[in-house]
Amino acid sequence: MTIKVEMEEREKPMIARRELLMGAAALPFAKAALAASPMGVATGPIEASWAGLAAGYRVPDWFRDAKFGIWAHWGPQSVPAQGDWYGRFMYLQGHPMYAHHLRTYGHPADTGFMEIQNRWTAERWDPQALVDRYKAAGARYFMALGCHHDNLDCYDSRYHPWNSLRVGPKRDVVGQFERAARKAGLKFGISNHASHAWHWYQTAYGYDPEGPRRGERYDAFRLTAADGKGRWWDGLDPQLLYTGPHIVPPAGISSIGAMTRFHDETSGRWVEHGPPMDAGYAARWLLRQVDLVEKYRPDIVYMDNYALPFGPIGLEAAADYYNRAVDWHGGTEVVLTAKKLLPHQAAGLVDDVERGFVTDIRDRPWQTCTCLGDWFYNEARLRDRSYVPAEQVIQRLADVVSKNGNLLLSVPQPGDGSLDTEAGRIVDEIGRWTAANGEAIFGSRPWRRFGEGPTRLEAGMQTEGAAKPFTAQDIRFTTNGGALYALFLKAPSGPATITALPRSAGRVERATLPGGRPVPFRQDGGGLQLDLPPGPGIVPVVRLDGEGLV
Repeated sequence: MTIKVEMEEREKPMIARRELLMGAAALPFAKAALAASPMGVATGPIEASWAGLAAGYRVPDWFRDAKFGIWAHWGPQSVPAQGDWYGRFMYLQGHPMYAHHLRTYGHPADTGFMEIQNRWTAERWDPQALVDRYKAAGARYFMALGCHHDNLDCYDSRYHPWNSLRVGPKRDVVGQFERAARKAGLKFGISNHASHAWHWYQTAYGYDPEGPRRGERYDAFRLTAADGKGRWWDGLDPQLLYTGPHIVPPAGISSIGAMTRFHDETSGRWVEHGPPMDAGYAARWLLRQVDLVEKYRPDIVYMDNYALPFGPIGLEAAADYYNRAVDWHGGTEVVLTAKKLLPHQAAGLVDDVERGFVTDIRDRPWQTCTCLGDWFYNEARLRDRSYVPAEQVIQRLADVVSKNGNLLLSVPQPGDGSLDTEAGRIVDEIGRWTAANGEAIFGSRPWRRFGEGPTRLEAGMQTEGAAKPFTAQDIRFTTNGGALYALFLKAPSGPATITALPRSAGRVERATLPGGRPVPFRQDGGGLQLDLPPGPGIVPVVRLDGEGLV
């Protein structure tokens, strides 16, 4: 996730056609492989087309009511504690992660990312304790990471031997998280990022363009299954992990800048097609995805993709998931999220806005995903105390829910599986707020308008970093149980006015804080004036009852 090199606008139609054609070419092979597998092809009413998904899918009420999920975006890239995309950037000379790797583990020609994966021991991981803590924070669903771009399946994978039962912790991470979530009474989700491994990992086939080892290829370029004899990875093929040499930098690149440009302009592009001349890659992805769904029966699947990967193969995966859900539940009581959806695609999936905002109420339920820090653990965040504070998380929750959305919050974990003290403190503070104010969030629906206030947000993915701080005039609205809720994104220092509530908008008869404490108010043609008590805490909430309000 993140750090994606976007294509030029004029290239997008060409790329989309390529993705469709390449997916169509691989489709017969992929469908035959699935039909021959122990899972088989799920039969049911949902057809594998955009029209078929739209016709057969309805967002389940549980998702609309849940509003808040917590995500363990946790895997072997947490081990170096350097943040996101370590498995790609450690192979880019000149990048800080390359320098860290050289100092800490050795040269990437000698110690590649597969060795880091095996150092993921999870010795302090207690999945039940984590999930219980997240439930206490207010989470109504929990998500585990199934496989990231580093291509290690964090579960008991039938079709990929590079998995967490053979490498690293020797545990079924997804399976143990799934059991913990079910025991806690939470809906359970899995994220799948594996479709991008084939281009993401191509830096591992490169070399240092400068310095004493210039020109010497990194581990992915030279290692084969035969090299593992007698070693910890005996029986595993590194080429299956690193995905094969699809976009290899040619020999003779002699500067760090030129090598970086090569990777940015080739393998660094965010594409949804598979590797050219390798139909088996997309077919294996389909098998792994269906295995994941069939084995753990997730309530929600998160695809780290713009729409779906591999054209019609992604549609096959979506239809298979929905048809299995019909068999499990008698209806499509599951959620499948993807990103940057066009209207005809959003009718059959749930749109996820990564680290970004929407600017008004959406007709269809949607989700934003964000993180307390980096997606993968970064020790600098703890050292610099740069985690997102609880107040900002709750502001985000209020804004998203007021616009008919859900918030999925990633809480970073170090490689040992624990929570550091600061992340734990923030999670617990969120829990204290949701325990007091949950009626304004859980099971709520948007009001006539999402809110009011001077702060303007930029719509789209990856826009949260540019957002200005909210003020006491920024207010969000929700409705629940016949009441209207006003959520002040910043606590007012004195009397507050809600301009959206003049007498013509409905008559306020009672204003109360959570717990029932009355709030003095006055309503006239200019709005509703509230005299909040001093020290109301972060994101104070006022319940409004009356006539004609909702």
